[in-house]
Amino acid sequence: MSFQAYIDTIKAKTGLDPADFKKLAHDKGLLADGVKPAQIVAWLSEDYDLGRGHAMALVATFKPEKIARSNQDDVIAKQFAGAKAHWQPVYEDLLSTLRETGPVEIAATHSYISLLKGAKKFAIVAVTADRLDVGIKLRGTELKGTEPTERFELSGSWNSMVTHRARVTAPDQIDGELLDWLARAYEAA
Repeated sequence: MSFQAYIDTIKAKTGLDPADFKKLAHDKGLLADGVKPAQIVAWLSEDYDLGRGHAMALVATFKPEKIARSNQDDVIAKQFAGAKAHWQPVYEDLLSTLRETGPVEIAATHSYISLLKGAKKFAIVAVTADRLDVGIKLRGTELKGTEPTERFELSGSWNSMVTHRARVTAPDQIDGELLDWLARAYEAA
C-alpha cells in the first residue's frame, strides 16, 4: 500500500486528515520531546482503531515538527553512543557506498535510521552493541520470488516498514550480496 493510500484510507475511515490528527496529537502532548512513536501508535489504535501501518503513516506526517525540534545529527549521535560507537564507521562506509548508486537521504528516529530515495524508504539501519540490523524494503516485482534466506530473513514483527532483515555482526558482512539487495530496494523505491 502506498503512503497516499494509507492517508486516503485513514480519511475515509475517520473523516480526519493528517492536519487534524497532528492538532489532536499536539493537544494531547504527543508531539513533545521524548514521546516515542509507539505512544502515538497506541493512541491511534485505541482511539481510532488504526493499524500500525496506518498509524505510522500519520506519525510520518508529524515528523517535520519533531525534526525541527530535534537535530538529526544529535539523534544519529545517540544511535552510536557508548558500546555502539564501533558501528558508526561501518554505517558511514555503507552510506557512502550506497550514495555511489544515487542520492540517499536519511531520517533518524530514536530507534533506527531510515534510508530514503527521495521521499521513499528503501532500507533502515538499527544499531545494537553487537550488530547492525539492516532492514530492506523490496517492492513490487523486486519482491516477487525473493524468498527469505538464512542471511536475509523476513522482517516479521521486528519492523513492519521493511520486508527483510540482515543481521550484520562483523564489518566484512557489508559485502556484495548485501549491497546487491540494497541496490534492488533502491531501484524499486
